Amino acid sequence: MDSSSAIMKGIAREFTRWQAKVEERDIISQIHESILGHILSFLPTMEAVRTSVLSKGWIDVWTSITNLEFNDSVPFSGKKMQKEQYEYFVNKVLLHLGNLSTQSFSLCLTSYHYEPSMVSAWISSILEKGVQKLHIQYADKVHFPSHSLFSCNSLVQLALQMTCSLSIPTFACLPNLQTLSISGIKLVSEFPTYSKDLILSFPLLKVFEAKGCEWSTKQNLCIQAPLLEKFSISVWTSLSNEPCKSSIKIFSPHLTDFSYEGDLEKEIILSNPSSVQNASVVIVIDEDRKENMGKLRFQLQKILTQIREVERLKLLLYKVLVNAADIFTRLPAFGKLTYLQLNEVTGEALLNILHNSPRLDTLVLQNGVFDFNKDASTSTSVPQCFVSSLKAFQFKGFNVREHELLLVKFVMANAAILEEMTICTAFWLQYSDIDMEKVKEQILSLPKCSSSLMIQFSQVNGF
Repeated sequence: MDSSSAIMKGIAREFTRWQAKVEERDIISQIHESILGHILSFLPTMEAVRTSVLSKGWIDVWTSITNLEFNDSVPFSGKKMQKEQYEYFVNKVLLHLGNLSTQSFSLCLTSYHYEPSMVSAWISSILEKGVQKLHIQYADKVHFPSHSLFSCNSLVQLALQMTCSLSIPTFACLPNLQTLSISGIKLVSEFPTYSKDLILSFPLLKVFEAKGCEWSTKQNLCIQAPLLEKFSISVWTSLSNEPCKSSIKIFSPHLTDFSYEGDLEKEIILSNPSSVQNASVVIVIDEDRKENMGKLRFQLQKILTQIREVERLKLLLYKVLVNAADIFTRLPAFGKLTYLQLNEVTGEALLNILHNSPRLDTLVLQNGVFDFNKDASTSTSVPQCFVSSLKAFQFKGFNVREHELLLVKFVMANAAILEEMTICTAFWLQYSDIDMEKVKEQILSLPKCSSSLMIQFSQVNGF
């Protein structure tokens, strides 16, 4: 009797275990395929597709994944795929993908050269599936499906690092786009003979970044983005040397960060520049366009006038003062400016800027100054910021030239509340015969207007 009872209990235990396994299997089988696809979306795409070999019930589960990531440099089973294998893999995934909208799609092609039509087909396919986040990185030229892009209303984030032309329609609206980043793209007009402005409407856009792009539209381009906070653009005109008189207009009442890099051939117009708090302006002049210095001077003054209420400004000029030394003769007053960084600047231009920046707190000279006239420093009045606000001065690229020492002396003698002066000596000085200890002693012995001034010396590279 006891032995029979023990046997029954053993059978009951085994049945309970078997029942638990069956129930567990049933629970998994009852989960909707879309949910399983969502779970698989957290895996790398290759690994998600590999789950099809688990069982017959898993053969098509991966087709419901919503996050796709393709990178031809990532190894598969310990080694990198061959080009033909990778093309087959991408084509297979996109062909069998379900009808659910795709949350994110990333395509990074750096290992092989692909047929432009194939890459274009891949991009078109994913745009037609209502993708929300799209990132593409590909260095070779490709025909980008512009119409599919501007018809994809589901886009929330868009990042394109490509060598291609993007055709701008007369009007386009991406109603859900919040972040836009493009690099290396040539923007052209879909209808070159169209006489009115091209309009891009982004009702929810907050960040716009365009780096290393060539803007070749003959019409004005209007960007309507009422929620835009950050706008960063590098504008290079067409390499055809044809005059380009069109402009880029940004309608964004809440813009706080503005960054421009280019040759000023294309005018930038801000609808509400008074909202900008932080600005960066980098101007690079092509040697073949030196004859346009008059226009350059006018355009620089216009862009600086627009952002005259900024609090922080980085103004970097390359090959500009060599061809237009008087570019700073007419400057707006920067009534709110507290931080200023410059690279190419003459002594006269520096004094002009300082006089127009009464609230300046920090001044950074990235490459010192071209000159500093002793007579000018003694005859001119002391800038207001020296008396009431300037607390930090950084002099980078210090070469121990006489005019640089005159500038240091002028600042020390007139900056009444200066707290910190940092002099970063040029790298080459450590290999020269100049006795830097004597130079330091000479600077430290100069008269100080501020009793709390601390002077620090360092090399440009930080050592």
